[in-house]
Amino acid sequence: MFAVEVRDHVMIAHSLPGEVFGPAQGLHGATFVVDAAFFAEELDADGLVVDIGKAGALLREILAPLNYRNLDELAEFRGKTTTTEFLAKYVFDALATGIRASRLGPGGARLRRLRVQLHESHVARAWYEGGL
Repeated sequence: MFAVEVRDHVMIAHSLPGEVFGPAQGLHGATFVVDAAFFAEELDADGLVVDIGKAGALLREILAPLNYRNLDELAEFRGKTTTTEFLAKYVFDALATGIRASRLGPGGARLRRLRVQLHESHVARAWYEGGL
């Protein structure tokens, strides 16, 4: 399996209700480094998995509405606990929608898997991975 991975970041604020989250129950900030890996079984005629520029632009577009925002105030997250794992799936779903809409060009049709990884810090990360 071949893969291309792009990286961006997003700075957010949120709170995580529930005693299990300890001090993170209160409003706090987080900067996530976000990696998106696109997997294909074969390369195209140009030797590519997918256009890396289009992949990076799509990831940037998905993260832009979240950047410098308090996720607790966004309607799409109302009633949700925006853990790192939850946000990885949110980004995965948005990328998958873009792939199905041909936002990555013809190479997107050959993609078989996608992994979205959010790095909370240099020692902690979470991801969501699945088939397309």
